Amino acid sequence: MADYLINIFLDEEKRTKIEGAGLAGNIVELDGKKAVQVAMSAKEKKKLAKGFTDLSFDESNACVLPAEAEATLVGIIAEMKTLDVMKFAIMKLYNPLAGKAPRSAMR
Repeated sequence: MADYLINIFLDEEKRTKIEGAGLAGNIVELDGKKAVQVAMSAKEKKKLAKGFTDLSFDESNACVLPAEAEATLVGIIAEMKTLDVMKFAIMKLYNPLAGKAPRSAMR
């Protein structure tokens, strides 16, 4: 079992992408809505929390990403055809240099 989860609630477009990737069997019902859950480690959770300061986790250690990040994650899932994408996706979702000036500008 994963340490933490990202819940992706599916609208028609997202569901089509997930099903097109052959992952229809991974769709679950959460709070009366269709969703998929992407597992992540504590280390990946820590990076996401740094990148998305408003990110909150529920009692089951699950969160929902902001819309833009979620769209990126769904795209990665559709392309890789698996929900086991966090090792790759974290590089796209977490930008440790966001908001920081380039070193040359700091001199």
